[in-house]
Order: sequence, then C-alpha cells, then structure tokens
Amino acid sequence: MFGRKRAIQELRDIQQETAQWLQARPGSPFSEAPAPAAASGPAGAPAVEVDDFLPPDLRMPSREEIAGMMMPFDKPLVIDGEVRSCPQCGAYRDWVLLSVRDEVWLRCRAGHETFEPRLDAAWYNRHSGPMDRWHPTLEDGLKHLGH
Repeated sequence: MFGRKRAIQELRDIQQETAQWLQARPGSPFSEAPAPAAASGPAGAPAVEVDDFLPPDLRMPSREEIAGMMMPFDKPLVIDGEVRSCPQCGAYRDWVLLSVRDEVWLRCRAGHETFEPRLDAAWYNRHSGPMDRWHPTLEDGLKHLGH
C-alpha cells in the first residue's frame, strides 16, 4: 500500500516537471495549447462525440495529471483512406504519435512535429497499448522509443 502511494507521488512529481519543461520551450508545439479546430458534421450539424471505449476504472488519470503520452507507430498511417506523410521530409512510416491535450501530434524520424486534426485522444486510446514506462522528459521518451 505504501509503495503505491510513493509511486503515485513520484509520478505526480515527474508530471509537474514535464509540464514545466514543456511550457518552457517556446518553439515547441506543446508549449501552448493550439486553437481547437472547428468540428462540425455535414451541413453544419454539431459534431458527434465519440466516448472512450474503456470503462472509467480502466482509464488513465485525467489529462491535467499527465502532460502527454507517446507510442511508436512503425507502419504507414492511413487516415480516411490516405497515407499520411510528413509535410517537411515526405516520410510516411516510423512515426511517434504524441497525445497532448486531447490532440494527436505526429513526429517523424527526422524530428518534424505535425498536428493531425483528424485524430483525437479517443483514436489514440483505441490504438495504443498499455503504458509500460513514465519518462520525465520528452527526450527521454523519444530515446526509449529509439528516435
């Protein structure tokens, strides 16, 4: 019981340090929350919200407690029948997907970061596996994933 409380406190400390680090990087897309994209369905109908498929007791802690999550995505990323490629270098596979503030960002092997408005946190949760590690910084996480 006490080990779990200590682990939770260590996690919160790491999350606070990560949030401070992300805010301190002015050029990073993670330093400020981008304006939300206008989401509307056909003919101006309100957007349909997709609920996470996980029951509440299996979900991760709230987004306020975690600065972001990341996962490798080695195969080509197909969105709406289109293979997504990096706008800067043209890479189309070997992505790191970053889920930050209910948005999904793509990072190619060359280090280019691109916001993907067609993906959201619910999509990320459906495609990601279980989290196996906590990293104090973005660089540590990327190093762990081999990027």
